[in-house]
Amino acid sequence: MSSALQTQSRPSSSQAPLPKAWPFEEAAKLAARMEAKGPDAVPLLETGYGPSGLPHIGTFGEVARTSWVRQAYTALTGRPTRLLAFSDDMDGLRKVPDNVPNREMLAGFLGRPLTRVPDPFGTHDSFGAHNNARLRAFLDGFGFAYEFASSTDYYRSGRFDDALIRVLERHDEIVATIAPTLGPDRRATYSPVLPIHPDTGVVMQVAIERIDAAAGTVAWRDETGRFFETDVRGGGAKLQWKADWAMRWAALGVDYEMSGKDLIDSVRLSSKICRVLGAEPPVSLTYELFLDEHGQKISKSKGNGISVEEWLRYAPPESLAQFMFNQPTRAKRLFFDVIPRAADEYLAYRGKAATQARAQDPALHANPAWFIDAGRTESAGPPVSFGMLLNLASVANADSPDVLYGFLDRYQPGAGPDSDPLLARLVEHAVAYYRDFVRPAKRFRNPDERERAALVDLAETLKGAEPGTSAETLQNLVFEVGKRHDFPELRAWFGCLYEVLLGQKEGPRFGIFIALYGVPETVALIEASLLRHESGQEPGQEP
Repeated sequence: MSSALQTQSRPSSSQAPLPKAWPFEEAAKLAARMEAKGPDAVPLLETGYGPSGLPHIGTFGEVARTSWVRQAYTALTGRPTRLLAFSDDMDGLRKVPDNVPNREMLAGFLGRPLTRVPDPFGTHDSFGAHNNARLRAFLDGFGFAYEFASSTDYYRSGRFDDALIRVLERHDEIVATIAPTLGPDRRATYSPVLPIHPDTGVVMQVAIERIDAAAGTVAWRDETGRFFETDVRGGGAKLQWKADWAMRWAALGVDYEMSGKDLIDSVRLSSKICRVLGAEPPVSLTYELFLDEHGQKISKSKGNGISVEEWLRYAPPESLAQFMFNQPTRAKRLFFDVIPRAADEYLAYRGKAATQARAQDPALHANPAWFIDAGRTESAGPPVSFGMLLNLASVANADSPDVLYGFLDRYQPGAGPDSDPLLARLVEHAVAYYRDFVRPAKRFRNPDERERAALVDLAETLKGAEPGTSAETLQNLVFEVGKRHDFPELRAWFGCLYEVLLGQKEGPRFGIFIALYGVPETVALIEASLLRHESGQEPGQEP
């Protein structure tokens, strides 16, 4: 992603048809809401973060998608927007995370707001502050434009005081709204108000004995029976999270917030509470959750997902953005095999965006690359796909980028680490992905008699090719050889090339591969495979 995400695009004509991209559909809904607020109203979009854990791939997806709605809204209306990244850091620490130091120390602070729990890493004033800093560094690293907000700061500063008094005034209505969703025991003692214990600092889930909205207080007893009367203002109390979400929408005037499918019921309930508080809930989008390669829901406890750090080891952030852009309301499988496809999808859209921009094609605004690159369409991108780099790395057994650059420079003189920053990143990623995923999975097979004859024919045909023969001409030569040997379908011929020569089920457009790898080198690759067959060598991981 680029820091250009902070740059808003020029508005399109309000009379033009709506671009066929989901961010524009969301932007149109937001624009309809904003009409009632007047021409000078600036919509507030929000994303939420629970700082009991570190930012993850879902955090990226939610902020990226919301940013694209912002971009579409400005293109549609010509008006600015605001994005608030809100941290629920006043939540009580429910359990000690497994992936932090000083776990024994943390166990003594269960139930306290995260901003009142010491930082186990020893770098910040609190555990909440540490994870908030990680969130901001995470978002800044991707160039997102946002305003950061701390729940603790908003409660303590009095920002929510008026809304909290409103909660006390409508307390019984809020309880009546939430009660049907609770079990009998919880329903008997439920209150949306959680006072902070003045002695222990723990966020208390207790029955509220008396409410005084005029004084702004609630009366309650702790587990020892001690009686307290707490002023809910200035950080003396917080709200249960569904009521808290609704109160925040009402207090801040949030106009748009998306959330995952697992929160559908919570969105519905919080929307009802928001209306009880006298405000209209925001426009929302429900996005689907991710599945693993077996179609199972991804779970942090199972460890069956991909982290942002893992994805970025094997492909650039633009590819992760492409994955997030595609059909957010449909469940998608998130595992390592999807990374190369996402990278090449982005590269293809980037090249198309450059062409659309030059032609002033209105379809540009429906192109995912227009969103991912924040409207920048000057460069069409590298001369080869990520998949081609992986295939080249596979055949050349590339353990370093220098091996690939040798082939790239011959294919396109001047192509090197300094010629194209994106190409340089792709080469680094391709070597890493090849080393960890492609090489261990390579499985070669020997050709049958028809395939062997066709391979011999292809080698001889390539030997007659003129130096500098184009990739397209080479592709046609490969086609003609396949046709001469009466394959039931040409897909079987190309399957032979991939499985016998490359050791994989799928592969590149072969003419481009030959042009990149080199005609003499491809002939040598074919002859080595045939020699292995003639010598009776069993196929396996390496030829």
